[in-house]
Amino acid sequence: MAETVQTGNTAENTDPRVLRSRQMLMESLLRLLIRKEFDDISIQDIADEATLNRATFYLHYADKNALLQAMTVERFRGLVARRGLSFTNCDGALRAIALGVCDYLSETTGCPGQLTKMPLEGSIIPVVEGMFQEGAANHAMAPGADPKLLATTAAWAIFGAARRWYQTPDRIPAEEMAAKIEAMVKPIFLTASI
Repeated sequence: MAETVQTGNTAENTDPRVLRSRQMLMESLLRLLIRKEFDDISIQDIADEATLNRATFYLHYADKNALLQAMTVERFRGLVARRGLSFTNCDGALRAIALGVCDYLSETTGCPGQLTKMPLEGSIIPVVEGMFQEGAANHAMAPGADPKLLATTAAWAIFGAARRWYQTPDRIPAEEMAAKIEAMVKPIFLTASI
């Protein structure tokens, strides 16, 4: 019998068939993004590319944005793990997240022109917001501080800086940019914590 593991607010099935179907859907979306713009891709296109039916798609994802979000989470975690980044303390986490966003942007597509067409804000920012909200839950906040607003502000600041870095010709190494982003975003957290 398949085991179910609770992850955040959603139950994630560890049944190999479920995991395989989700992987097939993610891979089909990735292949389609090479040929088409996200807005032009339908659920039927994704299902056909994955050799699954639409009903199977909807068993796993509410819509193509949910699939893109799941794909983003998986890719972002993979990038962070590949670099061996640590979340053992708050200082390390902020730099690791900034570096992960830089990596995510630079590895999203082989075609920089498509980067501006993809809804990257809608995929990576919620992932980063969630990470910051998890972190905020472990810290006392200053009176009147809103952890969700803090997470949103920091996520957009990191994404915006990383996107500017990515679009700059002759850009500095991602590690240097992550350190700069950390220096700029860290005061946001310091003013909100006790």
